[in-house]
Amino acid sequence: MMSDQAAAVLLRCDGAVATLTLNRPDKLNPLDGDTIAALGAMVEELDGWPDTRVVRLTGAGKAFSAGGDLAGYISLYQAPDAFRDFLESFHTLLNRIEQSTKIYVAVVNGACVAGGLELLLACDMALAAEGARIGDGHLNFGQLPGAGGSQRLPRAIGAMGAKFLILSGEFLDAAAAQRIGLIGRVFPDCHLEADSMVLCQAMAKHSAVGLKGAKYLVNRGLAGDLQTGLRMELEFVHNYATTERDAMEGLLAFKDKRPPEYEQD
Repeated sequence: MMSDQAAAVLLRCDGAVATLTLNRPDKLNPLDGDTIAALGAMVEELDGWPDTRVVRLTGAGKAFSAGGDLAGYISLYQAPDAFRDFLESFHTLLNRIEQSTKIYVAVVNGACVAGGLELLLACDMALAAEGARIGDGHLNFGQLPGAGGSQRLPRAIGAMGAKFLILSGEFLDAAAAQRIGLIGRVFPDCHLEADSMVLCQAMAKHSAVGLKGAKYLVNRGLAGDLQTGLRMELEFVHNYATTERDAMEGLLAFKDKRPPEYEQD
């Protein structure tokens, strides 16, 4: 299934896995107002698809996304209200991805810079091609991360690592990004599409309620201190194990040596 309701973003569905592709390769897939609006509409639409459990986010051509439209910012900065609306829209999009019950996977096929990195950070995990290059890069052009980069990046890799990437403007190759925990797995360039799909399809076979619960536990726990998170985990898991059918079904399937038959979302 393919939708091209917005040329800037393409939507494809392969069973329980959907793929959103930023589709302006000639501009390195900039995250401008039109692209953010199109992506936001598709994320909202996918939230209502009960059979979709995992969403891949990738870019057409040689970039995941090189970030915002720098030339467009010249006029946008001179219209403070319009610039605030742009930032609010970008934040709303990334918060929706982060808070979605779907699992979002950034599939980084090339350059991932500035706003592209901020988009990656809102996802639940990231996979990359060996040739990918990842960095903040805002200060290389006198800019600051304004779509959550200064907040999500230190939570992902620690304050010192985040400040290095932001202050230096340097890019990491995929292997280095994996070593610091920014990337979960690296694939040969020519295998990224197929191998990332295989991983996502395998993940989509997990219990839908289990996937949502795992995402909630990690994200909610990061919002508070350790002891609060531990108590939240205990209560949540107790409720899950004693009330959700899938928790028992996984154990019975293991005992009976058969594939589990999880409930549909």
